[in-house]
Amino acid sequence: MNRYSLHDTFVIHQYPSDTWEEETQNEDYFKIIFVEEGLGSHTVNGTKFLYKENNIFLLAPNDTHSFEIEKQSKFTYFKFTDRLFSSKVSLPPRKYWLQRIEQLLHNPNLIAGDIIYHEEDRNITWNLHKIILKEFKKEKVYYHEIICNAVSTLLSIFVRNLSEKNTVMHLNTPIAYNKIDQVIHHIKHSIYDNELTKISYMAQKFQMSQSSISSSFKKATGESIHQYVTKYKMELVEYRLQHTEFTIAEIADQLGYTDESHLTKTFKKYFEISPKQYREKTIQKGVLNSA
Repeated sequence: MNRYSLHDTFVIHQYPSDTWEEETQNEDYFKIIFVEEGLGSHTVNGTKFLYKENNIFLLAPNDTHSFEIEKQSKFTYFKFTDRLFSSKVSLPPRKYWLQRIEQLLHNPNLIAGDIIYHEEDRNITWNLHKIILKEFKKEKVYYHEIICNAVSTLLSIFVRNLSEKNTVMHLNTPIAYNKIDQVIHHIKHSIYDNELTKISYMAQKFQMSQSSISSSFKKATGESIHQYVTKYKMELVEYRLQHTEFTIAEIADQLGYTDESHLTKTFKKYFEISPKQYREKTIQKGVLNSA
């Protein structure tokens, strides 16, 4: 097995295998698994999928997986944390890449199986895979920046394919459920813009009356649209408090709250402590776990 590392925020494993050995799980890492060659099955969180040469799998933190190898296989793993994008390299503002990561984290039902829906995107992804491997091995000037940008591009491609896959799934879903699934998908992808998650906007977008979309959503989910949007935002706030160094005021601005006090008041309703206290508790827990 060949192993390469970039300060533990990005690690590459390459190995051929005729039997799969269980890995040590790391809760912080995303994994992109490229199947260079071989044949078998891949089980992710208890669900089994067949794999073959050129398949690409994405695993989120806390996912469990295993391979059953039928034909000699070769895998390349890209393992990375979102801290990969925290260094000062030539990337767009980090909050936009967080949005990509959050969209992947909160669509686990779509991640399962081969991540690529369009074959054109598969070719692009494999080309990026080659570029990243080359940069890792050569370590020429600016290789860190090139790798970060390439991984960021991979994330954008994955989100695009998840979105397209989601659309196709809706087409095969009964109409009664199709509309609400589309509304949920819209909320998750538009959560950063308050205007796009207003009932009036969504009613117009999905050609429903405001009362109809509200009652249908409540019937399907057990929550009002406002409750669902707020709960989802709290999940994103929690993630950013745990995994980023953004101030609470910055997080409030990123997720469309008028100010820090508004976010704090809402957060307390869900977690019974303030965002500041939650972050301090998370830091303390991290220190104890590393001791």
